[in-house]
Amino acid sequence: MKSFIHCDRNSHFPPENFPFGVYEMNGEKSICTALGDYVIDLKALESLGYFDEIMNKDGKLFSGVSLNHFMSLGRVISRAVRKLLQDLFAESNPKLRDNPGHRNMCIIPAKRVRMVLPVDISGYTDFYSSREHASNVGEMFRGKENALMPNWLHIPIAYHGRSSSVVVSGTDVKRPKGQTRPDPEKPPVFGPSKQLDFELEMGFFVGTGNDLGESIPAGEAEEHIFGMVIVNDWSARDVQNWEYQPLGPFLAKNFATSVSPWVVTLDALEPFRTEGPKFEKELLPYLHTKGNPTFDINLEVSLKSETMEAPYTICKSNYKYLYYNMRQHLAHHTINGCNTRTGDLMASGTISGPSKDSRGSMLEITWRGTEPLKLPSGEERKFIEDGDTVIMSAYCENKDFRIGFGEVAGKILPAD
Repeated sequence: MKSFIHCDRNSHFPPENFPFGVYEMNGEKSICTALGDYVIDLKALESLGYFDEIMNKDGKLFSGVSLNHFMSLGRVISRAVRKLLQDLFAESNPKLRDNPGHRNMCIIPAKRVRMVLPVDISGYTDFYSSREHASNVGEMFRGKENALMPNWLHIPIAYHGRSSSVVVSGTDVKRPKGQTRPDPEKPPVFGPSKQLDFELEMGFFVGTGNDLGESIPAGEAEEHIFGMVIVNDWSARDVQNWEYQPLGPFLAKNFATSVSPWVVTLDALEPFRTEGPKFEKELLPYLHTKGNPTFDINLEVSLKSETMEAPYTICKSNYKYLYYNMRQHLAHHTINGCNTRTGDLMASGTISGPSKDSRGSMLEITWRGTEPLKLPSGEERKFIEDGDTVIMSAYCENKDFRIGFGEVAGKILPAD
């Protein structure tokens, strides 16, 4: 596609994408999309009448300061908006191209705005869907023969996280404190985590939920999913190791989860569908999926210490490595009648691949600290230290264009 707004070949936001987000400028927030190096104010476009053919003038698509209302309208509406934007910003369409007054109202250089959390997140669930990650962690703590728990190949494992501490990219994260037990022969101690980690994940937002007592079939799941973001589910490994039995993560996870500001629709990702891994065990019928249920999304993690001039890539992975896919996540989450709501965030769990350079956490990269990571600055890392910034990026690519998510970045500040 060609637009009258220039898009570099490597841009994450060509006219094939049109993700959705919320920006803030001069104290005002507005729902927007991205095109090349520009932010497009959708509330301004709506006020100028460009969406009248989708909603009558009494209705609003982009009211409020979050995407929740727009997401609740369903994929039919979001698909129509994306198609209208592609037509409106086409190189050959003079309607907006030749109207400088309207362009000045709605097209803003991205560097002038601050992106904010795009969704009022009603609930947060984190899955554990990478076989490579689960196997690596299991091997470290239980040995290679008992790496996967007996249920793992039959059921998508997950826990409920804390939605109130989900933050947008660029938000600093304070090192958490909690109980740890560094010496198993002595009582636990309290203090800042000494094994702070990142987790490379992707997540999706529920657009339209389901009623309590009802379930969403796997074959219908994508009609309930609005779009995807990058997720860094920060983790305090030493706190987690002491607290997680028997009920799982708590303080080790609920202090912060970082997400990217742009929500990329499944329609934009459609050209990059792929099959995903083969299932070793026959799954129960409610988890069966047809066709290509996942996406070929390149993932990368970089780390920058305070002494480094540029970030250093420490991981390259791919979303398609996940054993369980998003259709199965939503189907399993609701099979017992659990209701989901607009704005629910569901994350994939750490996405690790088959090679050492595709391990999606420091726990795996340094093998629980026994193989320290060497940085170009001469520093070594077993886990994330104060002042370190972790940057994750994600994109799909073919010979013609990229569909990208931008990045999610967070810097670790010392504990109080």
